[in-house]
Amino acid sequence: MVQSDTPLLEARGIAKYFGAITALHDVNFHVGHGEVLGVVGDNGAGKSTLMKILSGLYQPSEGELILDGKPAKFSSPKDARAAGIEMVYQDFALAGNMAIYENIYMGREPGRKFGPLTIIDHKKAREMAQNHLDNLHIHVKSVDQNTEDLSGGQRQAVAIARATAFHAQLVIMDEPTAALAIKEVGKVLDLIKRLKDHGVAVIIISHRMDDIFYCCDRVMALYQGTNFAESGLAETSRNEVIGWIMGTKGHTASLAHDRLN
Repeated sequence: MVQSDTPLLEARGIAKYFGAITALHDVNFHVGHGEVLGVVGDNGAGKSTLMKILSGLYQPSEGELILDGKPAKFSSPKDARAAGIEMVYQDFALAGNMAIYENIYMGREPGRKFGPLTIIDHKKAREMAQNHLDNLHIHVKSVDQNTEDLSGGQRQAVAIARATAFHAQLVIMDEPTAALAIKEVGKVLDLIKRLKDHGVAVIIISHRMDDIFYCCDRVMALYQGTNFAESGLAETSRNEVIGWIMGTKGHTASLAHDRLN
């Protein structure tokens, strides 16, 4: 549920050009504090490009970003992270041969600094990791487990824990359940709903209508690089959203794509 009249993050008139190719044009977007927003669209609709702009990997060719009512410019993912925006990629981007606690705090380990060096406090890192996982209701045998020994759902949960370990305001997730076994999908979606309970806003890019309608408050569709439609979940239907992905409005018929997801 949105907790403020001022959006957490807003994009106004965003365009992105790659040479002669227009990936995005005149995209307007907002996500509220503690809101779970689903972003849908066919391949090439511009979803990933927009998310990469929001997370600092790309800079817009035109337009502006507004964070908590103030203009924001992210020159890198580091800038976006400093502003409380984290991205969880489809491949999780975890180091398989490292422990869970090491993955959560990789690059931001607790410890004592001596010039450019940090003497890592592994005991503190373990305790912090366990407390953070407990707060998110993420269950693992031990924070000392290597992530390569975890199931797909557990790895996704660790990636989400890492993204929220440093007071994230917004977590962007690219197809968070695409690589998961069916029995693990619900656990990850429940975790996303718990992030909302902690006041964290979430953006989910997904082709799975079940995911969108289970945990999102609102859904927006991109089509051919620009806004097409958006609605609160209570005011739309799975079939209508499927129609938006195809570039049609007022669609009500059931589709094979919808039945399979």
